[in-house]
Amino acid sequence: MNGEWTPELEAWLRTKAVEAGFDAAGVTAVAWPASDAEQIDAERFAAWVDAGRAGEMEYLKRRDEHGVFLRSGVQIAMPWARSIIVCALNYNAAAPLSIEEADEGTGWIARYAWSGRESSEEMEPLLPTDYHEELLKRLRRVESALLERYSCETRCYVDTGPLVERSAASRAGIGWIGKNTCVINQELGSWLLLGVIITSLPVAEDLPVDIAVDRCGSCTRCIDACPTQALVAPREMDASRCIAYLTIEKKGAIAEEFREPMGRQVFGCDICQDVCPWNRRAPIAVKDGMVARRELVNPALDWLAGMDAVKFKEWFKGSPLERTRRKRLHRNVAIAMGNSGEARFLSQLEEWSGSEDEVLAESAQWALTRIERQTGD
Repeated sequence: MNGEWTPELEAWLRTKAVEAGFDAAGVTAVAWPASDAEQIDAERFAAWVDAGRAGEMEYLKRRDEHGVFLRSGVQIAMPWARSIIVCALNYNAAAPLSIEEADEGTGWIARYAWSGRESSEEMEPLLPTDYHEELLKRLRRVESALLERYSCETRCYVDTGPLVERSAASRAGIGWIGKNTCVINQELGSWLLLGVIITSLPVAEDLPVDIAVDRCGSCTRCIDACPTQALVAPREMDASRCIAYLTIEKKGAIAEEFREPMGRQVFGCDICQDVCPWNRRAPIAVKDGMVARRELVNPALDWLAGMDAVKFKEWFKGSPLERTRRKRLHRNVAIAMGNSGEARFLSQLEEWSGSEDEVLAESAQWALTRIERQTGD
């Protein structure tokens, strides 16, 4: 059966999305040919990449045979696309913020990477999960329900599609794009993971355009709090300066200008969201597969440093940290140790300074020098 997105169908979609475990959902049209707004988005994306602000994230730079960036518009990769379903999942946990006081010698792992699910063995630690898989399972349920109702073409994506998810989320009414470039929902805050389903269903003319009102106002707390000044302007991020990029995506040595500002961050960064007033009342997520693994909240740096290949696999296989790999994680831990100023890390850093891994050895030597300067040794 053929159909189109009407107010009634969008209401049905939101019900199905909640049943699948999402916290919010909406639909936006894919204009064909590209609308003025989408053309502006495409030009901004191209300018952002051309300015070098994507860093080493080559997947953002992929182009079609005509040299057009694939992520600059859905219709470039999928001419049949007429609409985008955007689903949002809250991942907030009842746990401290990265900006709150923590035990000495601890690091910080981004909140979204804490997720786990119950083990079949009683009293065993939670098993690691990856939000890509968790969201994709939920998206498939929504997709299946839609295909049972209508004959249409669909594609599901979590961070891998030829589009900028936050722009689609804004047009679908999920929230507004905050000055920290995150999607902010008035009730849910910004601890949101996004998944999309691209469909061939057209949008009816009477479907309301439910764009969220921008409620950042004059607040600049996120911009002011960014240690590496990655937020170069409201809603404009230089990803090559972002701590999340540096600790996760960046290969090789991290530029010295960013090492001290990185503080204790070893995987990702939550600072710009931690200071956001809209997250003060953000609800706590209680969904299966997205429960916080307590061991990853303010983890001890020496615990992370002591992980061999077997332990790293045990703790992080199937989790977002797997993509960073152990060598890169230890590079980050070495920098965090240097920023801690604690002499008890000197022996570990001395060991690493002789590593065959040149990046780890150099990072450890930098950390040794930094601690010695702080302690006067």
